[in-house]
Amino acid sequence: MGSQSTAKTFFLLISMVGWLLVGAALMYLFPFAADLLVGSELTHRWMENLTRGGYNPRLGWAGGGLILVLTVAGNWIWYEQFDDKF
Repeated sequence: MGSQSTAKTFFLLISMVGWLLVGAALMYLFPFAADLLVGSELTHRWMENLTRGGYNPRLGWAGGGLILVLTVAGNWIWYEQFDDKF
């Protein structure tokens, strides 16, 4: 087994959390996407009921988009600047 630096381990853990949050945002957006793509009576009713309960797809777009940008930027910076050093 090879050894890995502590900095690389922390980077991988933080990156993994970022990608998990992006996936969670995509799952949160699934009802909205299903309503847009299928547009049936069932998906309209689903969105109506979710909206009554406080569902807002903007949260998924804004939060997921921000986390995606930060995760991609962090990965790019790591692999451009630090990967060879650790």
